[in-house]
Amino acid sequence: MTAAISSEWLKLRRSRLWWITILATTVAALAGALFIFIGQDPDRARALGLLGAKAQLASIPADWNGHCGLLAQIMAVGGICIFGILTIWMFGREYADRTMKDLLALPTSRTAIICAKFIVIDAWCLLLTGYAYAIGLATGALLRLPGWSLGVAGFGLLRLFVTAAMTIGLTTVLALAASIGRGYLAAFGTMIVTVFLAQIIAALGYGQYFPWSVPALFSGIAGPDTSSLPVLSFVSVAAVVVAATTATVVWANRADQAG
Repeated sequence: MTAAISSEWLKLRRSRLWWITILATTVAALAGALFIFIGQDPDRARALGLLGAKAQLASIPADWNGHCGLLAQIMAVGGICIFGILTIWMFGREYADRTMKDLLALPTSRTAIICAKFIVIDAWCLLLTGYAYAIGLATGALLRLPGWSLGVAGFGLLRLFVTAAMTIGLTTVLALAASIGRGYLAAFGTMIVTVFLAQIIAALGYGQYFPWSVPALFSGIAGPDTSSLPVLSFVSVAAVVVAATTATVVWANRADQAG
């Protein structure tokens, strides 16, 4: 397992994807800070040309609690794309480069190789989440937001990481899609469909029962009343993660990997 993890980590480190994900996370976190800056004084934002005369903003409190909440919401929506692309690349590249059959022929067990991929994905995505939180702290300090306390910061950090953990977990379905589809296309299609369905089902009022809508609802994207979800919502997310991870391992062990 140690050798497999080292190998997968080396692949990521030598690719261009690691800094692309950092760049995407930076842009997302700074976008959140921009919205808070605009919310502090919309008239000032209009004077600076940051806000159109007819534009309207959601009622996001321009304080530390609102800033941390917005960061979690951005991670829930943008994270599925950032984390999803990483997952798709980690699994799809083996088929695109025709190295999967060679990789699975190594003395290291197939289960260890698949689990190593998931471990590296989880570790890097959690590092990106911590990086986004650090940017949030820095921008919040620069904007001199009111309402700072260790309790608010701690709750914001907890909400952010729980949201990110659920989002990361749901990308296991993309790993399965990349494996079954033997490349990138099926996984990208799956990601687009799940994001689309998450928006539609949440808009219809049934988002708490659809796993891909749960992270965004937990982050408070539809209002503070949706941040308290039933246990069934979290169970559905956990069920998807366990089922997709197990299916990916089983596919690697039993499917014909020739070609």
